Amino acid sequence: MPELIFPLDSKRKFTDQVKIGHNRWHPAIPPVAWVKPGDSFRVHCREWFDGAIHNDDSAEDIRDAPLTTVHALSGPFAVEGAEPGDLLVVDILDLGPIPQEDSGPLAGQGWGYTGIFPTKNGGGFLTEQFPDAYKAIWDFSGQTATSRHIPAVSFTGITHPGLMGTAPSAALLSKWNARESALIATDPQRVPPLALPPEPRDAVLGSVSPSEFDRIAAEAARTAPPRENGGNQDIKNLTRGSRVFYPVYVPGANLSVGDLHFSQGDGEITFCGAIEMGGFIDLRVEVIKDGMQTYRVGENAIFMPGRTGPQYSEWLAFSGVSVTLDGEQRYLDSQLAYQRACLHAIDYLTAFGYSPEQAYLLLGAAPIEGRLSGVVDIPNSCATIYLPTAIFDFDIRPGASGPLRVPQGTSAPHAGFD
Repeated sequence: MPELIFPLDSKRKFTDQVKIGHNRWHPAIPPVAWVKPGDSFRVHCREWFDGAIHNDDSAEDIRDAPLTTVHALSGPFAVEGAEPGDLLVVDILDLGPIPQEDSGPLAGQGWGYTGIFPTKNGGGFLTEQFPDAYKAIWDFSGQTATSRHIPAVSFTGITHPGLMGTAPSAALLSKWNARESALIATDPQRVPPLALPPEPRDAVLGSVSPSEFDRIAAEAARTAPPRENGGNQDIKNLTRGSRVFYPVYVPGANLSVGDLHFSQGDGEITFCGAIEMGGFIDLRVEVIKDGMQTYRVGENAIFMPGRTGPQYSEWLAFSGVSVTLDGEQRYLDSQLAYQRACLHAIDYLTAFGYSPEQAYLLLGAAPIEGRLSGVVDIPNSCATIYLPTAIFDFDIRPGASGPLRVPQGTSAPHAGFD
């Protein structure tokens, strides 16, 4: 086993550990450990809400989830010799749920969760159609996930970190804050908001000194969106065997990682669309000197996908085009086209007895494939989602005998606002 350089005690909160991670991006957050090029090391990760979501049949914890606390990131880890302009090479060697803990109160201890976040607290890809909070609990058996809240499905998860990236420079951080502030100003009262500005409340900044804490907390960027440094990209194919090339913006690169997922569909469409878990990840790092200029990687990571995902051979695919539910034509709107494809898949699954919310949760958690299938034929962009047929305990293909009705157990827990 690689050396463990960031341990977490499951009996203690993320902020009460021997080594403290962070939940904001800022170049002044000190590294919690140093590694050398060529080193392999293990990192423990807490799920993104640090235990605020519970293994029960209520969705009130999703409805009231403390978004100002996320993400609970492990790091930063500085790499000796890495300088701005280099590329940091990160190999994902292994990852999984919390080691040697197959039951307990924390996600990753034999279970994980998927949530539909309410419009008033985060929202999601289809928030206009699904404005309330819902939750599904998934049980792990080896690499297989099943849920008491979504009957008659089981699938092999593609475990991956939802979030990994390098620290921004001061100039890059300032650019983020300026452009996102300008976007918010176009509709400052929007629900959900257009972007998340710096929020000092609940900021966790590692070992930042008390004298500097307030200044850094007021400047530090939230970790919710992906940006030039990688960050919260939620790419399910960043799994075992992946190699990622990150731009380096600060001395040491200051790599951080967290938000581990047991499984996820392309797009993580419910906002908490993955199966969230805590666990471990084993990494190896190298440095390519001056790699940003040499390979023209001025911003955003490039990567080689892992080769260890489940091998599905049959899919049922759904398509959508860039026309709204009200019949309004949009010009090559690929996001809208993907929304319509998802809604078509959800509607189809309700023919088998699933509620729309169960279907939505399933599309977020199962290893569906999302694709931009046509982006040139004006005015309609076309997007598709591919649903693996083997994850169901029954035949979901259209047939002359009609759809089988799935047995219903506990429905997906629901919580609305009063």
